[in-house]
Amino acid sequence: MKKLFVFSIAFCVGLMSFGQARFLGAGTIEFERRINIHRQMERENMEEESDFWKEFMSKQPRFQNSYFNLAFNKDKGIYQPGREPDKKLEPWLLGPAKENTVLTDYATGLLTSRRKVFEENFIVTDSLSRLQWKLSSETREIAGFECRKAVAVISDSVYVVAFYTDEIPVSGGPESFGGLPGMILGLAVPRLYTTWFATKVEITEAPPSAFKVNEKGKKIAGKELAPFLQSTFTDWGKRGEKFIWWSLL
Repeated sequence: MKKLFVFSIAFCVGLMSFGQARFLGAGTIEFERRINIHRQMERENMEEESDFWKEFMSKQPRFQNSYFNLAFNKDKGIYQPGREPDKKLEPWLLGPAKENTVLTDYATGLLTSRRKVFEENFIVTDSLSRLQWKLSSETREIAGFECRKAVAVISDSVYVVAFYTDEIPVSGGPESFGGLPGMILGLAVPRLYTTWFATKVEITEAPPSAFKVNEKGKKIAGKELAPFLQSTFTDWGKRGEKFIWWSLL
């Protein structure tokens, strides 16, 4: 009888744990963002690179890993810088908008983000992007969750690959990405040589006070940001295009 009682308790605990893992409606996700710095900093004409530049880049790490946390519940999510990276690079090597804070209101469909474009902070208000995701049958496991592949295009020509899980029934993800029938735990933007992958998911619900953005900066509507950036980087060629894409993520 005693053994049966112990088995019953263990079975119930197992069911509770399973239920939490399968239907996680609130928690915190750590994302590791990995940028191939060498590929991202390639010049438009490799033959014109100076010996100084080549020597400088040879001393820089090929990849830069940094960490971000996404606290979420069924109504809101806030994505912001997390723990310090193992290696730090000069900010100009990373380019603009690499330390974004993004507050997403899933209930109202509104988004507020703080984006630093070189020396200026922008507070951007916008509606959630309605990307035309195409779902695939391909799956992979990320941070212990089974995820399904989806693809979309942003900024007219930039290909995006996402892996989402319906075990977390919240339509969110890193940066301002979302719109899928579950949480995005893996993301790749090949044109930016960058990936975001969840390293861990914790069942810890953030307090309401956590869902706030520091609003010190130049306030601008989302529809006004792209034209402003295009006028700013008009003479930067392909590198300017990448800066715009980064700033609009």
